[in-house]
Amino acid sequence: MAFREISVNEIREVLRLWLGTAALPAPGLRTIAEHAGVDRKTVRRYVEAAQAAGLTRTDDADAVSDEVIAAVVATVRPDRPHGHGAAWEQLVPHQEQISKWVAGDGERKPLTIAKIEVLLARKGCQVPYRTLHRFATEMCGFGRKNLTVRVVDGEPGIECQVDFGYLGMLTDPDDGRARKVHALIFTAVYSRHMFVWLSYSQTLVAVIAGCEAAWKFFGGVFAVLIPDNLKPVVTTADPIAPRLSDGWLDYSAHVGFITDPARVRSPKDKPRVERTVQYVRGNFWAGERFNSLEQAQEAAVRWCSSTAGMRIHGSTCARPLEVFEDFELSVLLPVPAEYDVPIFKDVKVHRDFHAEVARALYSLPQQWIGSTLSVRADTELVKFYHRGTLVKIHPRQPAGGRSTDRADLPEHKSDYALRDVTSLIRTCNGHGRNIGIYAERILDDPLPWTRIRSVYRLQGLVRRYGAERVEQACSLSLDLDVVSVTKIASMLERATEKSTPALPKAVGQESTRFSRDPSEFRSTTTPSLTVVDAGSASMEGHS
Repeated sequence: MAFREISVNEIREVLRLWLGTAALPAPGLRTIAEHAGVDRKTVRRYVEAAQAAGLTRTDDADAVSDEVIAAVVATVRPDRPHGHGAAWEQLVPHQEQISKWVAGDGERKPLTIAKIEVLLARKGCQVPYRTLHRFATEMCGFGRKNLTVRVVDGEPGIECQVDFGYLGMLTDPDDGRARKVHALIFTAVYSRHMFVWLSYSQTLVAVIAGCEAAWKFFGGVFAVLIPDNLKPVVTTADPIAPRLSDGWLDYSAHVGFITDPARVRSPKDKPRVERTVQYVRGNFWAGERFNSLEQAQEAAVRWCSSTAGMRIHGSTCARPLEVFEDFELSVLLPVPAEYDVPIFKDVKVHRDFHAEVARALYSLPQQWIGSTLSVRADTELVKFYHRGTLVKIHPRQPAGGRSTDRADLPEHKSDYALRDVTSLIRTCNGHGRNIGIYAERILDDPLPWTRIRSVYRLQGLVRRYGAERVEQACSLSLDLDVVSVTKIASMLERATEKSTPALPKAVGQESTRFSRDPSEFRSTTTPSLTVVDAGSASMEGHS
């Protein structure tokens, strides 16, 4: 039969009823047992022990002192001096062995209570399972929970604890699929005022967006932020010196707060927000239907102000919103300007003098080819760092774009890489005036890029034969209106760039039967004639 220990108040009630009052005569033992909720035999034992201690029925209720009750307990429980029964006392000699079984060692795993019961039975110690379980828990460290202390809340407006919690599923109206909704919960340690930010993801962009919305909701920034070990925030967890991500360090420097992450699997480091996750899930999200995440976020803001903020908190016994407005709002840090969320990553500079950031290409000097650089890219600029030293800045380009600085490329390849026709002609002009004109004639095309290789060949002839000879060959070709680099190369090979050009002959160089000397086609002027009157001439003839 199970044993139930009667408390001091129950003993006091039994004896008080036994003494009776002026309005109520002293009842019998059965009536006392019914009123006190104990067995009649138990009432008899306690009454007899009280009488042995000097209590009489003519005494008043004040006679039931602590000394009388202690004497009653010592009389009725002589076999339980430590408050435990005989089965418990059987386990005391085996306490050390049970502690080893419970703790285990390097070679053996800890044993279960059921197995320990079997092993004790082999040694002749048979006790009830419940007694063994209580003994192992209280005396041998089985399942013992660590003690904890209540930490002081601190000064108003200093600490804010942050935690992510899963709420449920929501149908995205954009693509029609069900998506998980997470809540980033901010809880002010002093006032318990909270803010809830809903998100589909747990990225750095989502966390920063939640922080920006929280500062606007609170009207200021807390000096210390105590987050969980979120991957976007903490890259390497450590109880003493955790390593924070570059993006989070950049944001905390922009806003001005200090980050004090909780330890891994240590919910007691942020107890103010730990229980809040269940409260948000059960009081705000449960039973609601939202058409979109935006609608749910608007409802969350209203809920934080009207419901969560105006409830009577169980620990502070005050309304969180009122405490926040009275003590914390005035001491918060000012809300900073809107933060341009950057991209932080490490990139490798490839052999084409470019590195890829967010699907766009950016050029870097040749010395960084093969190196890995750190990048900070916001909506305006892309900055490249090598061990903390800034080495290059580019304007931000959209996906698929490219930003190439001519100074980053080799001089002899920059025109080709950038398809700079103007610079190519200017380079040829530097070798000679006719060479520049010849290059300009070559590139005089609707698609100059298709003929740029001819200009490169012309520059190769300059390096091979010298600028003076190529200048003469280009001058001769321009006189003949022949634009062909192949002809220039042929003239240089045969060294005919200095010869006088012959007039072009007609088609078919041999003489034909109808060929004439050009002098035959030379015309002479006809002499003038004297005009004579016809009538006078006829008269002279007759005479």
